[in-house]
Amino acid sequence: MGGADAGGHDNTANGDNTATGDNTATGDNTATAVHAAGSPNTVVAWAPGRVNLIGDHTDYAGGLVLPMAIDLGTTVRFDRGGTHLRLRSGRRRPLSLDLPVAGSVARSLSDLEPSWGRFVAAAAIEVGATIGGDGEISTTLPVGAGLSSSASLELAVALALGFDGSPLELARLGQRAEHAASGVPCGIMDQLAIAAGTTGHALLIDCATERYQPVVIPDTVEVWVLHSGVKRRLADSAYAERRAATEAAAEVVGPLAQANLDDIESIPDPVLRRRARHVRSECDRVQRFAAALATDDPTTAGELMEASHASLRDDFEVSVSQLDELVVALSARPEVFGARLTGAGFGGCVVALARPGSNLSGVGSAAWLVRASDGARQITG
Repeated sequence: MGGADAGGHDNTANGDNTATGDNTATGDNTATAVHAAGSPNTVVAWAPGRVNLIGDHTDYAGGLVLPMAIDLGTTVRFDRGGTHLRLRSGRRRPLSLDLPVAGSVARSLSDLEPSWGRFVAAAAIEVGATIGGDGEISTTLPVGAGLSSSASLELAVALALGFDGSPLELARLGQRAEHAASGVPCGIMDQLAIAAGTTGHALLIDCATERYQPVVIPDTVEVWVLHSGVKRRLADSAYAERRAATEAAAEVVGPLAQANLDDIESIPDPVLRRRARHVRSECDRVQRFAAALATDDPTTAGELMEASHASLRDDFEVSVSQLDELVVALSARPEVFGARLTGAGFGGCVVALARPGSNLSGVGSAAWLVRASDGARQITG
């Protein structure tokens, strides 16, 4: 989890909910992309974003997570040919790269402009791309919301540039690209959720083994994502500090996901103790949440979401007042089973489980009704 958001590319694809104010997801735009691909040399790839239903700051500690790929995402389309890659993104400055990416560009991705091009270049390096082209990137994902716009971009680019492998291999590639492009030491949750997503299901992922299994989203709930109004920038946050604290705690009591709670409570440093307690208790909540979905028990699932938010707020200290207020406002509504911050925190979004037919568009600074989507794929080319 916790990749940086690819803050440079515009939300220009059909169904851009941030530009139009539309509060519902409008699909992954793959049909539009296929229609636009008229040349045998045209490549089109699409990758969803993701929302994490429960299990935050547990992936890099080898714990459990339960994200789902969503029907908002990133489309990469270009006409293939030559050794130069030129991509445009709305009104932003275009990206121009020579392939293969090497030399000073490869050594200093943090200096590459436009900034969103760093994720493209990192993906190109990981793929070993040598054939470029000319094209564009568009997205329906709100940038800076914690819905993994950067991971979505990386995986869509990798597929467009010719990646051919399993979802897990694609996720590992994207994780390496994220580390190189952003400097954020993220776990594999975002990339694996996006690579291996399944329509109608979340993914229960064991980040220690990288094994995953689909968990059905019952028809008795809808998933809403609501923005707090605080744009999240992980590179400017204390994400790395939180990861370092969990690693330090694990040196005392062993892997946190399996640690004994009594041992955790005996950690002398109160900060490390709180961080470890969150990871251990959150992994338990993930298991119980998955079981609640499987037995169509949204009430229990909602209670676990609220307990998760409290732990992220108090023990892991990654919430902000706007997120807390949004969770309180949502939890007071009778149509909402539960809500919690989603992603790394420090701003961004809240995820809520609600009754079908609910309208939460008036809560938060923006709201999206999202549906579980299939994972990243090359559409044509």
